[in-house]
Amino acid sequence: MGVPAFFRWLSRKYPSIIVNCVEEKPKECNGVKIPVDASKPNPNDVEFDNLYLDMNGIIHPCTHPEDKPAPKNEDEMMVAIFEYIDRLFSIVRPRRLLYMAIDGVAPRAKMNQQRSRRFRASKEGMEAAIEKQRVREEILAKGGYLPPEEIKERFDSNCITPGTEFMDNLAKCLRYYIADRLNNDPGWKNLTVILSDASAPGEGEHKIMDYIRRQRAQPNHDPNTHHCLCGADADLIMLGLATHEPNFTIIREEFKPNKPKPCGLCNQFGHDVKDCEGLPREKKGKHDELADSLPCAEGEFIFLRLSILREYLERELTMASLPFTFDVERSIDDWVFMCFFVGNDFLPHLPSLEIREGAIDRLVNIYKNVVHKTGGYLTESGYVNLQRVQMIMLAVGEVEDSIFKKRKDDEDSFRRRQKEKRKRMKRDQPSFSPGGILTPHALGSRSSPGSQVASNPRQAAYEMRMQNNLSPSVSPNTSFTSDGSPSPRGGIKRKVEDSDSEPEPEDNVRLWEAGWKQRYYKNKFDVDAADEKFRRKVVQSYVEGLCWVLRYYYQGCASWKWYYPFHYAPFASDFEGIADMPSDFEKGTKPFKPLEQLMGVFPAASGNFLPPSWRKLMSDPDSSIIDFYPEDFAIDLNGKKYAWQGVALLPFVDERRLRAALEEVYPDLTPEETRRNSLGGDVLFVGKHHPLHDFILELYKTGSTESVDVPPELCHGIQGKFSLDEEANLVKSLNCFLFSSSINFKDPQFAEDYIFKAVMLPGARKPAPVLKPSDWEKSSNGRQWKPQLGFNRDRRPVHLDPAAFRALGHVMPRGSSGTGVYSNAAPPPPTFQGNMYRPLLRGQAQIPKLMSNVRPQDSWRGPPPLFQQQRFDRGVGAEPLLPWNRMLQTQNAAFQPNQYQMLAGPGGYPPRRDDRGGRQGYPREGRKYPLPPPSGRYSWN
Repeated sequence: MGVPAFFRWLSRKYPSIIVNCVEEKPKECNGVKIPVDASKPNPNDVEFDNLYLDMNGIIHPCTHPEDKPAPKNEDEMMVAIFEYIDRLFSIVRPRRLLYMAIDGVAPRAKMNQQRSRRFRASKEGMEAAIEKQRVREEILAKGGYLPPEEIKERFDSNCITPGTEFMDNLAKCLRYYIADRLNNDPGWKNLTVILSDASAPGEGEHKIMDYIRRQRAQPNHDPNTHHCLCGADADLIMLGLATHEPNFTIIREEFKPNKPKPCGLCNQFGHDVKDCEGLPREKKGKHDELADSLPCAEGEFIFLRLSILREYLERELTMASLPFTFDVERSIDDWVFMCFFVGNDFLPHLPSLEIREGAIDRLVNIYKNVVHKTGGYLTESGYVNLQRVQMIMLAVGEVEDSIFKKRKDDEDSFRRRQKEKRKRMKRDQPSFSPGGILTPHALGSRSSPGSQVASNPRQAAYEMRMQNNLSPSVSPNTSFTSDGSPSPRGGIKRKVEDSDSEPEPEDNVRLWEAGWKQRYYKNKFDVDAADEKFRRKVVQSYVEGLCWVLRYYYQGCASWKWYYPFHYAPFASDFEGIADMPSDFEKGTKPFKPLEQLMGVFPAASGNFLPPSWRKLMSDPDSSIIDFYPEDFAIDLNGKKYAWQGVALLPFVDERRLRAALEEVYPDLTPEETRRNSLGGDVLFVGKHHPLHDFILELYKTGSTESVDVPPELCHGIQGKFSLDEEANLVKSLNCFLFSSSINFKDPQFAEDYIFKAVMLPGARKPAPVLKPSDWEKSSNGRQWKPQLGFNRDRRPVHLDPAAFRALGHVMPRGSSGTGVYSNAAPPPPTFQGNMYRPLLRGQAQIPKLMSNVRPQDSWRGPPPLFQQQRFDRGVGAEPLLPWNRMLQTQNAAFQPNQYQMLAGPGGYPPRRDDRGGRQGYPREGRKYPLPPPSGRYSWN
């Protein structure tokens, strides 16, 4: 499923689900960075319990960003990841749990997509490097100016794959980061942190969902837990709905297409490498002090409130006069299932269903028309009723021909409009446009890249006058030198498309013409459409895929070995007779090991991340699996316009042949490589103020090798198994172990045939309805929709009248950039104690008011621990205490000293004092993000 396409459709159809984040920025005073105090109430007027981070969505933009210069080395990458997590944490401010999940070894069905992405990335990277070198040589040959080429190794993003040394280093750095924050950040004080690194098998988002499913099945689970999941993948929305948790929110960076990117040659903005002319960079600022500043702003975050999406879907899917009882939870499960037909990470989308053509709306309408005949819902707790699905698919198949014809008509209509637009532009544009200093510029863009400074204004004016006296043999766009000879500089004629139509990729299938099914199977599968047996095989594989994907979303991985063995999908009209197709999967399958997965998804160009003898299997002509690693491969546009939208025609990896070839090179692994090739698990961290800290220390003192049950009363109801962590010496060597504890954590285990019920749990309270009649109008009339700020719909924006602005003018420095006290930050929530926006009086010192480390001694007040405070967002009245909360309030055993004795004052958190008697908080020089130890690449003794 295309992430931008689906998100664009979802946000336009259901606009109220989007909420702009209120973000409190760190302040800086006299060069001292003062971090955000995340222990304060959330300025978004909501309190989250658990924050889950799909770490791969953080790692990629931090290691190879598209809109700013890339980090220079691995250390800078790690620091960028730390800062990104800090920023997310300051926005969400979880009170119970932080769960970090990095993609581990993926199921075989996902490896096909990973293989395609990595082969594409390698091919595009090599082509881009060749093109960049070619353009550089051309520019230098013409006398252009380019900055000296930096001699550095290109960062291969393929290293962000389980089993590589980079991912192993990342896991070690994250352990150090977590220990540091648990010791020094008051917002992390009573937090439980779980790290599931790349050694733990499974995709990051599905490891998160598996944790939620297994905790929901425990008797101590709080059904009103407020979850927040960070990630940009479209499937996170489906996964969030599949949990049936009433309070589930997704946070992601706001998608802004066409962000400016610097040129790879001259590092200037406004053009690509192929359009670079080698012009010298203009001075930015009086003394070029703004040379390193970027024209793009920091990305903003938005919330997607799935509780509001559930409101939308409940209204849209409600049907009258049903022959069975209407259940909104089952209807939402059917909606999630139907979205799989427009594409997902494991199956290609059906040819007749495109998101941009309203495919999901079409499926919903067919579903509502046919459901009276089906006699029930399509799915139940992740299992599919194929007889009812067949009725839906055959109904889609009846309109496939008209869908293809309408698609062709729409494309032709779009081309006609584009042709008329080009003609109008050609007619309205002047045939001549002067160059140099006389080139027209948009208002206020004189300082933009590409604008030139005239070295000889008289010569430029002379050239303009000479245009009327040109001979026919001289182009009107040719400028002249002082001796009258033509010069390539000066006026440049604006380019207009010579052709009224762009060349379209060849389409041999022609779905809009009769005989489209025969041509499709002949071109895509190289079989005759009359081959009923083959078509049946394709449909059966696709049906198995639908069942596997739904099971994966609701129950976990049904089979680590299954995958869809074709590059293309069948037609909806071919889904006939699927009711009796088997949908069971082989049980007891195991995932690949990390280095085995690298051999299955890496191209030969990325073989440097593998051991030498393994790498040789990718490039040696005599290798038994050399056909798995083609140097070049075809890309089928499949009716699309751009190569990145096409289908990479790569051979599928035969697991048996791969394992047989690797058996010969396994003895060559070093002990370090053997360790990286093993599968690991999750690690749980707590700080010294957490009730579990003393419990974990006692386990290490006893040295028990057996697993121990997690006491849920000490950990907000979390259940599972503890076992001693051999890597704990890593944190201990960094002098953090005395103040934080880490231990291996394993989720509760269930029988292989156990079914997690896809229902809302007893005791769960649905959030109060948010949508109003006007919201339904906004979602349908196409008007511009502006998301609200924060979760409080009645938030009143603060406005200043002219008199207030005049008063501010006396105390604010002239030319202020708006980043001081009176910034554009949102006002504090109603629960905020104090007035941080109090205007300054004449003559009053301004700087002390900006500094949090000069506040009164007892002002380090965050919210009290969750088991001692009343929830901010759970309605009116006291909430009944759950078992672990009740025990925490009444216990007076070994955990009391470090949990209760220092609780002083109504704020909850006690002031921690250093040896000099002062308050211990952040150091005055601000938070300096610790780098890994400098000895060696990473020395973790």
